[in-house]
Amino acid sequence: MKLAFLASETDKSQKSLNQLIDLYGQHDPLDADVMVVLGGDGFMLQCLHQYMHQSIPVFGLRRGTVGFLMNDYADKDLLQRIKAAKETVLHPLKMQATGVNGEQAESLAINEVSLLRQTKQSAHIEIMINGQSKIEKLVGDGVMVATPAGSTAYNLSAHGPVIPLGSEILALTPISPFRPRRWRGAIIPSHAEVTFKVKSHDKRPVSATADNTEIRDVSAVIIKEAKDIKIRALYDEKHNLEDRIINEQFS
Repeated sequence: MKLAFLASETDKSQKSLNQLIDLYGQHDPLDADVMVVLGGDGFMLQCLHQYMHQSIPVFGLRRGTVGFLMNDYADKDLLQRIKAAKETVLHPLKMQATGVNGEQAESLAINEVSLLRQTKQSAHIEIMINGQSKIEKLVGDGVMVATPAGSTAYNLSAHGPVIPLGSEILALTPISPFRPRRWRGAIIPSHAEVTFKVKSHDKRPVSATADNTEIRDVSAVIIKEAKDIKIRALYDEKHNLEDRIINEQFS
């Protein structure tokens, strides 16, 4: 099995990188059977974005402070662990954003696509599902669409639901909503198309963010699941991502 090791810049990750290369060798990621990522969730997301179009299986080892997407670290029996690992297929979200100047931009998100107010003025956003208006004017700090893999990240901090993998649903979660006062979000099918239209964007500017890619001053955003892109994440049988997402709801 040809392994490609990628490590964050921390001393902890770099030390482990050298140890693992000595034990298992090193290959180019595009020529490897499996990529082994050393770091935390942030570095894992960076690597997944970089190689998501290659469909190379990825096995993460926790070397950072946060590692929800990572397996426990150990340098022994790595090949056996990878062979026995459970594969989880993740699909990113495709964001199509239109700026107030008419320019369009696209980006992919593994965790979530979020809209946020840019000034002290609250955002006014219309929410549409499959072309039908569901909320004419959401008033608040913003709104997001989160994947199951991203449901324990920003979505959870905004009081959104934790979604088990394999459920083929997305979380539609408001961020500090003021109106409608009783609305706390929705669960929607993963194949649904979500459209956000920014109202009064000249007075109430809004930015759109797909994971770490931000586009400012947007007038409309369309979000769809990119079913044609498959991210193949590998997890130890006793520590797979689905179990972690379930356990997160009881911690």
